Amino acid sequence: MSSNKSTRVSNRRYAEKQPYRTKVKNLISETKKAILEGNKEKAQEYGKQAVSALDKARQKNALHSNNTARKKSRLLRQINHLLKNK
Repeated sequence: MSSNKSTRVSNRRYAEKQPYRTKVKNLISETKKAILEGNKEKAQEYGKQAVSALDKARQKNALHSNNTARKKSRLLRQINHLLKNK
């Protein structure tokens, strides 16, 4: 009986966390697309939204803190490189 409850809880938690992960993934991909196009304004705008979504996902325990920090670091480094070079 407890395995059934464990499965239910696991599925519920997965469903609760999924929208946060999806939003992060979509914003990061939009930011990367703007970076590849060389669009500084869009890259900064989407980057800001992505960082906010990452923080929110971390706050809701949808992502591990190290995962969040790594994604933010890599994204901001790419944005700064775009702003510096072009």
